[in-house]
Amino acid sequence: MKELEAQTTDPNFWDDANQAQQVMQRISKLRNVVSEWVDTRQQIQDALELAQLEDESLSDELTQEVERLQQAFEKLSFHAMLNGEYDNQNAILAIHAGAGGTDAQDWVAMLARMYLRWADAHQYKTEVESELAGESAGLKSITISVKGDWAYGYLKSERGVHRLVRISPFDANSRRHTSFALVEVWPDLDMDVDIEINEKDLEIETFRAGGAGGQHVQKNDTAVRIKHLPTGIVVSCQNQRSQLQNLNRAMQVLKARLLAKEQMEREQALAQIKGDHISAEWGNQIRSYVLHPYQLVKDLRTQYETGRVDAVLDGDLDPFMEAYLRYAVGENQT
Repeated sequence: MKELEAQTTDPNFWDDANQAQQVMQRISKLRNVVSEWVDTRQQIQDALELAQLEDESLSDELTQEVERLQQAFEKLSFHAMLNGEYDNQNAILAIHAGAGGTDAQDWVAMLARMYLRWADAHQYKTEVESELAGESAGLKSITISVKGDWAYGYLKSERGVHRLVRISPFDANSRRHTSFALVEVWPDLDMDVDIEINEKDLEIETFRAGGAGGQHVQKNDTAVRIKHLPTGIVVSCQNQRSQLQNLNRAMQVLKARLLAKEQMEREQALAQIKGDHISAEWGNQIRSYVLHPYQLVKDLRTQYETGRVDAVLDGDLDPFMEAYLRYAVGENQT
């Protein structure tokens, strides 16, 4: 933070307004992180001084303060594990239906609701970038932007295939069905990504934005879909007011996805050197949600599990995220 603040004293700092704005945003985020640690350290010191008074009348007050500081410390300890390059950035989350037909599309809608509730509980701002409705229920896919501190750091634990086992509400014979959905997460960077994209490698098409109806349905072809031909990556945006805004936003998402692809390729190369096995995305099942014949949500990487299925589907995901971060820290140390 001090290094970046020193840059702002340069007389030529604001010559490049975009770069200067990025630096200022970075300083603001770092200042929030630093102040949280400094404030907690001061509060601990104040509590120690209070304890040294050995005044019994302050016993209850001190007990409450210790409990509060313990919670603050656990939060900071959790954030200390979020040490990736982009962990403190906003996030883009996409969910795609896999095997399972209508049940899988309904599963996508259930997962979208779960993540939106989780984000709301953490006071994150969310916006649906694009969605493709299912044929008879649910969603074939949905892309959501999640804005707030540490959004990507938290949500990166959710990447992979999520499996649902339940009695299908769409089966007239009430048989048990297994459905799959793929969750993808990328950092939504508030800076220019240094990734070159050749315009010849892009296939761009426009279409009329869909939605639930009312004022949100555009009457013109304002929605934009971009396909990056060398990688096959497809992104779309339909929530902005104009075609140009949707195009610019879609390009931002494409750059984020290409950056994430580069990161994944580096991780896979490192894993091969270490002798680890990394499955392909659709083979990378990370979590099972069983609603029948018993109730259990289990993370297959960390082995963390709970029988509180309804709470999880209502957005209580922090225990799974924390377990994954502790697991990831242990993996990186081996």
